[in-house]
Amino acid sequence: MPEIPEMQALAERLDAALAGRPLDSYQPIGFTGLKTASPPADDLLGRTVTGVGRRGKYDVVAFDADDEGGGLRVAFHLSQGGRIDLESPPKTTKPRGSVVRWVFGPRADGRVADEAADEAADAVDPGPLGVLFREHGSQRKAGWWVLGPGDDGPLADLGPDVYDPAFADLVAHGESNRRLNTWLRDQHVVAGIGRGYSDDALNRAGISPFATLSSLDADGRQRLLEAIRSVMDEALVTERQRTGGLSDAKLGDRFLVHRRAGEPCPRCGETLLRVSYESYEMVYCKHCQTGGRVLADRRLSRLLR
Repeated sequence: MPEIPEMQALAERLDAALAGRPLDSYQPIGFTGLKTASPPADDLLGRTVTGVGRRGKYDVVAFDADDEGGGLRVAFHLSQGGRIDLESPPKTTKPRGSVVRWVFGPRADGRVADEAADEAADAVDPGPLGVLFREHGSQRKAGWWVLGPGDDGPLADLGPDVYDPAFADLVAHGESNRRLNTWLRDQHVVAGIGRGYSDDALNRAGISPFATLSSLDADGRQRLLEAIRSVMDEALVTERQRTGGLSDAKLGDRFLVHRRAGEPCPRCGETLLRVSYESYEMVYCKHCQTGGRVLADRRLSRLLR
């Protein structure tokens, strides 16, 4: 699932490609994708994009106000397999798993973005630009929301961003007794971290995924915060090297620990281990994170009976 680095870099590329363009049309292809009924999506037509940002794992496209006032926003969440393609010129095909296609017109002044932004967005053509939102796999959880003035929709219940001082304060003073690998992935606690970067950050911090925040001393809490932010920072540098949308069916081996059970730990070279759950796995190093202890794995335990 795309997390903060992927969604932040995508927001930056979309901002370079879309800011200043009016929405000419949209084509709902997957009819479960639109999660709101009011304001109607038709209210977006003719409005100009003022910018694209990110909130947690959501990217948010802001539009200008119409004659009656009140700007609108579109928030979208890619879930596990959602992807974004930039189409110049826009296409009319309906690839499998497509959610919606937005078609944006040329910028009103006919300009293109600056050279660096054009290269990042892979959208140098000043003509119409299509944005295809599609979803790989069989799940249909990706979606988009049209948000009116003062309505945060699904953004309202998100916790602070990892770069927000409120998150630093939570790590320093919180007393949660939940396992860190679960706590960090709770979007109500901190917005934007998923299974991948939580595995990487806990490994870098040298902390067990089964540890709790309340069990950490001040040094452990500081290591955790610094590891989370440094993992995100480094991944964002890599993600900014992408061009276009976020099209790849698989986003590549972007993790250092996650999905790498059986490979050497990047910190010590010890073989990485996994804890398997029904639909995913958690990866850790027993040398660096658990003092040599192998964490309980129900699936492995069943195999050994």
